[in-house]
Amino acid sequence: MKNRIKELAHKYAPEFIAIRRHIHANPELSFQEFETSKYIQQQLDTFGVKYTAGIAGTGIVAIIEGKNPAKKVIALRADIDALPITEANDVPYKSLNSGIMHACGHDVHTTCVLGATRILQELKDEFEGTIKILFQPGEEKHPGGASLMIKDGALENPRPDAILGMHVQPSMEAGLLGFRAGQYMASADEIYINIKGKGGHAAQPHLTTDIILVASHLVVSLQQVISRNNNPFSPSVLSICAFNGGYTTNVIPSEVKLMGTFRAMDETWRFKAHEIIKKQATELAHAMGAEIEIDILVGYPCLYNNEEVTERSRTLAGEYLGQEHVQDTEVRMGAEDFAFYSQIIPACFFRLGTGNVAKGITSGVHTPTFDIDERAIETGIGTMAYLATQI
Repeated sequence: MKNRIKELAHKYAPEFIAIRRHIHANPELSFQEFETSKYIQQQLDTFGVKYTAGIAGTGIVAIIEGKNPAKKVIALRADIDALPITEANDVPYKSLNSGIMHACGHDVHTTCVLGATRILQELKDEFEGTIKILFQPGEEKHPGGASLMIKDGALENPRPDAILGMHVQPSMEAGLLGFRAGQYMASADEIYINIKGKGGHAAQPHLTTDIILVASHLVVSLQQVISRNNNPFSPSVLSICAFNGGYTTNVIPSEVKLMGTFRAMDETWRFKAHEIIKKQATELAHAMGAEIEIDILVGYPCLYNNEEVTERSRTLAGEYLGQEHVQDTEVRMGAEDFAFYSQIIPACFFRLGTGNVAKGITSGVHTPTFDIDERAIETGIGTMAYLATQI
């Protein structure tokens, strides 16, 4: 099976590089991936793969049944949306949609899973079980397309025994893969704080509630939420990233708005911290004579890589590529809505190396110069297909 998949991945690599370039050149924003979804459906029709469209809007769920379909069900997931970034690359496949770019590699994820789908369809009489393929919209936008796919029943009928997903990693050379079992990526919640008080002349602060001062104390105070309350062996981050208030040099404003993000690697601590943030901010503002409104928008949960599934995937990746091409990867405080799947069924989310220092392909994701060494496509296609049949 391994040699057969390698042969097909190599054979189809040029075709799927072209598919990736088409998707890259035609990016669409979260939950607006109408043409992307149609294009994926056209490819599935060509492969002869059964699917259901319209899941969570533009999402697709495809099914490939091998021998003895009930023996196991393995799901593969690809996200299909792009970002509101203007591409700066001068390449033939540069984005044709102004202000929109596949700057996070979702074009690569979609292409690799499509390629694996073609191989799996071709080899369906040679493996046991069922493969369920999820093409998911809206990873980049709250509430996350994964949560909506789940609500629409993407993990039911049949329910997968495990789910696999990948993400590009520009800092890792093409041809390499990275794995980490256990807690892998952080939860991500948005913090919105609105502080109000009596404004007035800057020369008469005693007649005002100086909410610039209140907000400044609050920004500093909130750093104690983690340093004095969280277990230091459990990573967590609270960053206030926007401080908006005032408009001139001699007026104390009547309103200041703060915005920030809170990240955690533990779901229990995550929600405990929400209460501490609200209590601490409210009491501080009231003690200084201000009014305060706090809204914490609950986002993606922690991403947990099931130990058994991840270690098995790592071993299989080593069998497929050679152990020298498989690395351990670090815990990340970034967030990913694949985490919703990982909270429900055993999951493995791994990294696909896409960089090439020698060729100058080093730009990070979410930048206007992000691109990949396209040799990674063959690696991604083959690895996904092999893991799906052997996990």
